[in-house]
Amino acid sequence: MESTHRKTIGYLLWIFGFTGSHRFYYGRPISGVIWFFTGGLFLIGWIVDLFLIPGMDRKADFRYKMGEIDYSVAWILQTFLGYLGIHRIYMGKWFTGLLYLVTGGLFVIGWLYDFCTLNTQITELNAKRQGRDPVPAPSAPPDRLIGG
Repeated sequence: MESTHRKTIGYLLWIFGFTGSHRFYYGRPISGVIWFFTGGLFLIGWIVDLFLIPGMDRKADFRYKMGEIDYSVAWILQTFLGYLGIHRIYMGKWFTGLLYLVTGGLFVIGWLYDFCTLNTQITELNAKRQGRDPVPAPSAPPDRLIGG
């Protein structure tokens, strides 16, 4: 299995974990938003996450696929320069990157939106550049189940 996310980046983002950045990085946007608005669930969840990062890393590596755009680079840019749109420029989204640059990440709302969707954006762009579907099509059900 190819590693799409790195534990070292996860721990680096954990240092700022009271913002939920490490949870967003590992594809957990709901708990990331909760951490963002509650200071890492009042810092207790933040401390517990120190021990949960290896498991979150394994699940992210299983869930996401490698490609031209590196997840870790995009997340470092998103976390520290996202309000400037640098992560969007890195992904080849020049128009919205420049728009974020002049509007402060669309007044920070777009920056928060990207926290929730960046992994999906990268997966879709990598799949598009490799000429495949971002999500594998489900297999067709057996004919005996269709007719009832």
